[in-house]
Amino acid sequence: MAERKEQLEVLTALDQAKTQIYHFTAIVIAGMGFFTDAYDLFCIAVVQKLLGRLYYYDPATQKPGKLPAHVASAVSGVALCGTLAGQLFFGWLGDKLGRKKVYGITLMIMIVCSIACGLSFGSTPTAVMGTLCFFRFWLGFGIGGDYPLSATIMSEYANTKTRGAFIAAVFAMQGFGILSAGAVGVIMASIFESRFPSPSFDEDQIRSTAPEADFLWRIIFILGAVPAAATYYYRMKMPETARYTALVAGNAQKAAEDMMKVLKVPETTFEHDITRKVKPITREYGLFDKLFWSRHGLQLLGTTTTWFILDVAYYSQNLFQSEIFSAVGWLPDAGSMSAIEEVFRVSKAQCLIALCSTVPGYWFTVALIDRIGRFVIQLQGFIFMTVFMLALSIPYDSLRHGGPADHRTFLALYALTFFFSNFGPNATTFIVPAELFPARLRATCHGISAASGKAGAIIGAFGFLYASQPKENPPQGYQPGIGLRNTLICLGVLNGFGAAFTFLVPETRNKSLEDLSGENAEEEQTVSISPEPTQIPMTPYRTHTKASDF
Repeated sequence: MAERKEQLEVLTALDQAKTQIYHFTAIVIAGMGFFTDAYDLFCIAVVQKLLGRLYYYDPATQKPGKLPAHVASAVSGVALCGTLAGQLFFGWLGDKLGRKKVYGITLMIMIVCSIACGLSFGSTPTAVMGTLCFFRFWLGFGIGGDYPLSATIMSEYANTKTRGAFIAAVFAMQGFGILSAGAVGVIMASIFESRFPSPSFDEDQIRSTAPEADFLWRIIFILGAVPAAATYYYRMKMPETARYTALVAGNAQKAAEDMMKVLKVPETTFEHDITRKVKPITREYGLFDKLFWSRHGLQLLGTTTTWFILDVAYYSQNLFQSEIFSAVGWLPDAGSMSAIEEVFRVSKAQCLIALCSTVPGYWFTVALIDRIGRFVIQLQGFIFMTVFMLALSIPYDSLRHGGPADHRTFLALYALTFFFSNFGPNATTFIVPAELFPARLRATCHGISAASGKAGAIIGAFGFLYASQPKENPPQGYQPGIGLRNTLICLGVLNGFGAAFTFLVPETRNKSLEDLSGENAEEEQTVSISPEPTQIPMTPYRTHTKASDF
């Protein structure tokens, strides 16, 4: 049996590298994709009421126009369906062709489809909404690809000591994307209101919706392309990750050369790798092999179930957002506002929630994840989400219909559920799948985990939307449900299951990716050193499969 060697020098250098400018550059380049993702997914909440006023006003109702239930579900949900498909497809493609080759494709899809959403056309409301749904599906498809690719790229670039913070920082850009969607809504609505002042609906039903407001929602969508376009060039200049090049493509020399261009290390650091060519290993396992499931099956079950449960609860929180905004006076009765003013108020409320709970939660994770670990953050997040959702649901009627103090308590409990979802499983479910699995299957497994989450998001946003309707006299287009209070109780219990499934996910802090994935323990292989024909024994994780073999 050949004796074991130290790991490839380039991988050791990556694991032990001090934090450098290139690490922050990679965070910004990858993070701007997530900024765009969040902006595009959450800006629909800013303009959804406006779309109803513009395209579905019925004078007979004497009420502002409102999207029919099935149209509202389609406009919001089709992007989630596209995201699910993109996560699976681009996760697989990222392992097949390489992270870099696919990375630019996802960003270009987001740029084109953001613009196309704003240019949605048609001579009837059905045609406009149909076109918008079509482009939002493909927008979601590109967004979905960004999940496994950004997480995998950042995990493979990062050093062991701060890997969690780097991946979390990429994901934390979501918070700024959500905040920016609200901020853009506030700014654009203010501009339109000053240029095209309109009376409230109660004062003048027709003039309350200025015709120019049709441009407002389109501009908000189109502006989502700007941050993605600004980083496209830099994303294309990023080299392929050394771990993919060395472990999957089997070219340690190219991996060393690429990393020498971006890491500040002595030239002699990679001198052995530059003369080394790695042969494919003779024994391997793919996603559907028994060996993969014996080594990683429970881990994949843990990452998929926890992400699924988290997204059911996370996206369901939007169900009672309007209730809270109305209760605390942030969102008055629709009849007392013009269409543009309503966009302003909804956007302002989204900004406040993002500033008070969403953004801080993300950055608490960035600050603490490499100190207290992924497991603790995820577990406490699920536990506190359970506590605060039950605290919202049990006294729901008294909090909702009580006085100002009750309303403030209502808002505080709601904000805390968001805070602990982001300082908790919303971040860790994104991070851990990028660390646990072998390099040749890393993006695929992350994509599967993320797609499981989006399946939960679809159930949360729509299954629980219908379930939360009142038992008596539900709104038009809905069937009687179990009520919002009972829905919140169900979500609280579901979060408890999330805490239980967290025990299937191992702690990954301060461990190399190869140790976590088990690649260091695979069967020993040999490497050839050029130009000499001598064979040098080498630890098998450095002699991985070619991408085409899986």
